[in-house]
Amino acid sequence: MSLKPWKDSVTQVFHPKLLTSIRTYTRDQFVADLIAGIIVGVVALPLAIAFGIASGVAPERGLITAVIAGFLISALGGSKVQIGGPTGAFIVIVYGIVEQFGVDGLIVATIMAGVILVIMGVLQLGTLIRFMPYPIIVGFTSGIAIVIFSSQIKDLFGLQTSAAVPADFLEKWNFYFLHFDVVNWHALALGIITVLIIAFWPKVNKRIPGTLIALLLTTLVTTFWDLPVETIGSRFGAISGGLKAPQIPAISFDNFRHLLAPAFTIAILGAIESLLSAMVADGATGGRHRSNTELIGQGIANIITPLFGGIPATGAIARTMTNIRNGGKTPVAGIIHAVVLLLIMLFFGRYARLIPMSTLAGILVVVAYNMSEWRSFKALFNNSKSDVAVLLTTFFLTVLIDLTVAIQFGLLLAVLLFLKRVIETTDVAVLNMEVEAENKELTDEGDSLQIPKGVEVFEVNGPFFFGIANKFEAAEKLAGDKPKVRIIRLRRVPFIDSTGLSNLKSFIHRSAHNGIQIVFSGAGSKLVASLRKAGIIDEVGEENNCVDIQSAIERAVHVMKQ
Repeated sequence: MSLKPWKDSVTQVFHPKLLTSIRTYTRDQFVADLIAGIIVGVVALPLAIAFGIASGVAPERGLITAVIAGFLISALGGSKVQIGGPTGAFIVIVYGIVEQFGVDGLIVATIMAGVILVIMGVLQLGTLIRFMPYPIIVGFTSGIAIVIFSSQIKDLFGLQTSAAVPADFLEKWNFYFLHFDVVNWHALALGIITVLIIAFWPKVNKRIPGTLIALLLTTLVTTFWDLPVETIGSRFGAISGGLKAPQIPAISFDNFRHLLAPAFTIAILGAIESLLSAMVADGATGGRHRSNTELIGQGIANIITPLFGGIPATGAIARTMTNIRNGGKTPVAGIIHAVVLLLIMLFFGRYARLIPMSTLAGILVVVAYNMSEWRSFKALFNNSKSDVAVLLTTFFLTVLIDLTVAIQFGLLLAVLLFLKRVIETTDVAVLNMEVEAENKELTDEGDSLQIPKGVEVFEVNGPFFFGIANKFEAAEKLAGDKPKVRIIRLRRVPFIDSTGLSNLKSFIHRSAHNGIQIVFSGAGSKLVASLRKAGIIDEVGEENNCVDIQSAIERAVHVMKQ
């Protein structure tokens, strides 16, 4: 028995770009990847720490994620230049899981999400994920940006209070307004300086990241002048300088059941962000990523990383573009970025405790601004009312309720509004005078054909599914005298669902009861296959399935003469 068919099917869904790249790998490519990997590793350092802290976990968990997931996503993913790691999109959902189920719950939810991602890749859903409605993506991305910004106000202003910040958005801002009298002006100054450096540093030097300059400068100023501000060390203690041994947490079935929805949200967010990042990278490099391989690679990374204490990871657009701009050519650059971060953890991790919390807050404020997509948000108001409804629903549910709820309701509303638009564009007309010809060169009557007396044409334009069942019935009631032959014209019907098949069967039975013969016209091959599988072709007779309206009318005339 040959294993080639099985091997080919596996390769079709899982064929990492690293394997393709190393076949023709050159020294020049390695030099370019080495430079890009070092730069991206340095860029990822403050972001990994900041994302870890903002997610409600220890800072080293963000670094562990950047190292392990960054390595696996580059080694196993479907993009040549994708850089993986923790991202801002996960902050809201991760913080909520940690708050409700603890770190062990987060680890289990992340592993579950990884399994879901692998299944999505194996089922070749990578292409479908990219068709997530744009208003939903903008809505929850903008909502996440607002939530991230809101979560950083206490550290940005250095509010000197031991009271816990409420999780609810409105209660959180009420808390801030009640405590703005205890602002730490040193912390606020460091936060503002951080934002300004990140914003204006690219005008000085585009190769050295502004986040690194802001981090180093504010940390040196804080340490040299011994400023009275909170640092990573004062809040979390020393940062671990290495990787932890893998551990599988214990979890009850009840918690497992409750973690299914958050895990699904992590998987969907990871899939969307990684594939969007890969698409952006394709546009910048002229390459083409493998979406299903990317999902499987992301899934494996999210299964393994949490065992070492990491948090959810996905493709990071900003770091991916940094990799491209600095000459990254292959997945080796992403692997080098992970190795650089590991070396920093091992040899310089102890100095991370000196970083001011307000500096990290400033970095995340910039991240939130870049995520907000306010220009896209504003532009969507020029679209249809349904797009605006989906956008605002997803946005406000993300901000005020929960990201999981936002995605669920946003998708549900998008589907319902899509169905409404499809129903509005689908039409069922009853014709008994003349009908548009298909093969106009075959008729001497111009664009139209005369419908013989005793023949009635039902013309369906659009999908024949449950949404138009009432339209078909209404058209039947509007029909005139009972004809001898009814032609059902299906040339513009792309598909028919089970409800449509059931309605069609009932219509055929009612027609047969009244002595009316049914003739089909212009059904496509896939539609005919559905009709044949449902036994409808057998009911009306193979001879009554005509390729076009001309032959259908000829068949109707022949039936009436019998």
